[in-house]
Amino acid sequence: MKADNTNKLQGIIPPIATPLLDQYTMDKMGLVKLLKHVIDGGVHGLFMLGTTGEAVSLSYRLRYDIMEQCISEVRGQLPVLVGVSDTSLEEAIAFSRKAEKAGVSGIVVAPPYYFPCAQEALYEYVVQLAEAINIPTYIYNIPSHSPHVFSEDTVVRLLNHPQIAGYKDSSCSMMAFHQMKHKLGAGFNKTYLLGPEELLGEAVMMGADGGVNGGANAFPQLYVSLYHAAKAGDVQKVNALQEQVMRISHTLYQGGKTVIQGIKFALTEMGICQDFVALPLAPLDHLEKEAMRQFLEKFEVVL
Repeated sequence: MKADNTNKLQGIIPPIATPLLDQYTMDKMGLVKLLKHVIDGGVHGLFMLGTTGEAVSLSYRLRYDIMEQCISEVRGQLPVLVGVSDTSLEEAIAFSRKAEKAGVSGIVVAPPYYFPCAQEALYEYVVQLAEAINIPTYIYNIPSHSPHVFSEDTVVRLLNHPQIAGYKDSSCSMMAFHQMKHKLGAGFNKTYLLGPEELLGEAVMMGADGGVNGGANAFPQLYVSLYHAAKAGDVQKVNALQEQVMRISHTLYQGGKTVIQGIKFALTEMGICQDFVALPLAPLDHLEKEAMRQFLEKFEVVL
């Protein structure tokens, strides 16, 4: 099969949080409100069932329901990517085929965790998955959450495969970004997205195509404005907007310990959804909530 990789993804593609009523139940109304909130905020696409979406903590039944609800609500307004990362190739292919049938724009796959993985095996895993479907596949490195990563050479090799449409880099390293851009060369024409929002402005000015930024769940206009300022090379505006992103990161994420919980708490304070997180994530304690509440009461996005 051959996927259409001619439409390059660019802009802010938030990893959508998954509103939950409890461990087993999607908050349908919360998801509807969240999708409307980010779409109205001007985002350029959506990434469902990624890390911020708590996908690895959810049943397959719930993942299917969330994916189908999103496609139903978006109605083709924006590209929708869906995370299919799994330790089982068969399960990843089965989910990807359901995603294709549901109408998603592409799938996103991180390296399988648990067993040690040789780079050749990682390459074969992704290629067999990508060739089993007829929609674009995006690869995803997130060393903070997986013991394995696609090496630079494997990323380059995969991006030279016609089924692979792009790369999401959550290495949190500008050195890694520059090294990868160097290896890909000036003729590289597939999508390159950054996960860490703390690097968004700099990375886009240096050639990244956009960001998959969790904070855009709560403050989509801020991240969209930062992306456009970076594309325009407006350094003064980038600095001002990036500083606001850093305030969000410092307070809501608390050094990376509470990213998902912080995003969901902000959405709760905005009246969008509940802040329930699926096990094994731990809920925020009283002091954490109070610190975040005080921040949100004072924080005002200035575009």
